[in-house]
Amino acid sequence: QLQLVESGGGLVQPGGSLRLSCAASGFPSDYYAIGWFRQAPGKEREGVSCISVNDGRTLYADSVKGRFTISRNYAENTFYLQMNNLKEEDTAIYYCAATKEFEVVVLDLQVAWYDYWGQGTQVTVSS
Repeated sequence: QLQLVESGGGLVQPGGSLRLSCAASGFPSDYYAIGWFRQAPGKEREGVSCISVNDGRTLYADSVKGRFTISRNYAENTFYLQMNNLKEEDTAIYYCAATKEFEVVVLDLQVAWYDYWGQGTQVTVSS
């Protein structure tokens, strides 16, 4: 059974850092992508970053380039989103998501591209 479990959210001041974790289990191979998304109150869910698990290629939304980094712990099959220099506009519920198994040729941050979702974790950036 495929499962994604996020953790690591919390309250941080502007300019601070947080690291989100996504523990993935039940995937039969490394041919899929993992994405991080966020949804602020009253706004649509948007893609933040994603990674092709098989070859490590990454993609970032323009709003987080240079501040956020996606990575993977291969031994534990856990994915991370390191968030630095956080801004108040980064406040949202953050979700981890995964595609079905397939050979990832082009990475995508569209919500519809992903099939499995975690429960979400709240990130609040406020002074």
